[in-house]
Amino acid sequence: MNLYLFTMILAASLVTVLLRFLPFWVLKGRRTPDYIVYLGNVLPYAIMGMLVVYCLKETSLLKAPYGIPETISVLITVLIHRLRRNTLLSILAGTVCYMFLIQAIFR
Repeated sequence: MNLYLFTMILAASLVTVLLRFLPFWVLKGRRTPDYIVYLGNVLPYAIMGMLVVYCLKETSLLKAPYGIPETISVLITVLIHRLRRNTLLSILAGTVCYMFLIQAIFR
């Protein structure tokens, strides 16, 4: 194995492990600061909102299929999430619905 490649992988692995464990070492035995708790509560929703905007940003409402597959898939995702409260299941259902629609219905 190439020594340079091995060294780079080892360095990247050590930095990753250090970054993962550093907060636990720094905050050992202390109460989690309020702003960290706040960020832990609001960031997942902010990230999901950003992903929705990113996924729908190139949807054309003026050309066929006029955003219909995207709209149906978003509605399926919301409906499944409201019924089951399972993020993974709702995202999977919306993705499968979208892929089916664009490959089988709206060619």
